[in-house]
Parts: sequence; structure tokens; C-alpha cells
Amino acid sequence: MKNLSIILNVVLTIAVIGLYILHFNGNTTKTDKIEESVSGALMPEDIAIAYILEDSLLNKYEYFKELAEALGKKQKDAEADYTLKAQGLQKEIEGFQRTAGNMTMAQARAVEEDLVRKRQNLMMLQETVGQEMMREEGQLNLKLYNKISEFLNSYAAEKGYSLILNFKRGNAVMYGHAGMDITTEVLNGLNSQYEASKSEGSITPVSADTTLVK
Repeated sequence: MKNLSIILNVVLTIAVIGLYILHFNGNTTKTDKIEESVSGALMPEDIAIAYILEDSLLNKYEYFKELAEALGKKQKDAEADYTLKAQGLQKEIEGFQRTAGNMTMAQARAVEEDLVRKRQNLMMLQETVGQEMMREEGQLNLKLYNKISEFLNSYAAEKGYSLILNFKRGNAVMYGHAGMDITTEVLNGLNSQYEASKSEGSITPVSADTTLVK
């Protein structure tokens, strides 16, 4: 089904890494030394900036890979179900065309009306499944964003970062020094956190067997 898009086409657009959370209170190593101007703004020498390579992060983040795999399977199952129903309807139409000459006008009209109804139901199924997939994509997208946002919130406070940028092709960041790349460190932290969450049972992996439309 052409109108069914998987999470991979959506989640890459999320601003997972454009998190600029400052946690000066509670950071005793660096932020206690930050002097603010009268307006409350940071002085230039106190601003610490880093960036994350979005593609690298998402390609290796186990939580994202599981979400994408599960939703991809749901899409395949939905497409297979639709295709099976469409093929069945096509066979009925072909059968009607072969036997219509042996029917009375009333019989032919009844069969034709039934086929039209089935075709309309099939079109409604396609639309319903497409909407359901979009809804699930949105939910998983939000889960992913919240998970990374929560981690970067704590990470920025711990490391004393004032700004963490999302570095990907097409955005405003054209260059970043390799020393500012914290992708691997953040990725390791996210994956460790996710594995711990699975062990504790606080995260329920996405089921790929959920029925979208009955």
C-alpha cells in the first residue's frame, strides 16, 4: 500500500538532538563556576557546545531499531492482508464476468451490487489501515523523542553542556570539530539505559503481532 509509510521515513525528522537543556543547579563541577550577566545570559566563555550525528545514533540505537523492525512487520502484514483481499475480490469479479450471461437481470444486479459493496469496503480498509499506521508511527516517534530527550537532559547537566546540536545533512550545521562529537558516548549511554530498562521490565518492546484492523 503506497500510502503506508514506516517509521523510518518519519522518525529521522525528529529534533531528538536539538536539546539545549541547561542544568546549572546541581552541577557542582562546572556550572557552579558560571557567572551570569544581569540579564541572566551566559557569558561566551562559559558556553559548552557539542553535537550528535543523527544518522549514526539512530542506526545503532537498539530501542529505535526494535521499534522500526516491529512497525515494519506490522506494515508488511497489513499489506499482505490487503493484497489477499484484493486478489479474492478480483477473482469474484472475473467469475461474475464469466457467468453473468447465465443469470437473470435481477441475479446479475444483486451480484454486481455485492461486488461494488466489497470494493468499497476494501477501499475503506486501505484508508483505515493507513490512518492506523500513521497513528502508531506518531506514538512511537513520540516515545523515541521522549526517551532521547530525557537522557540528554541528564547528560547535558552532568557534562555541563549548554547546547547539543543535531548534525545531519541539510541542517544549519555545516561543520563541527571532531572533538565536539559526542555521538558514541551518548549512544552507549542510551543503549545501556535501554538494556537496563528491559531487564527491569520498565519498557515493553513493541509487539509486531498486534492486529491493526479487524
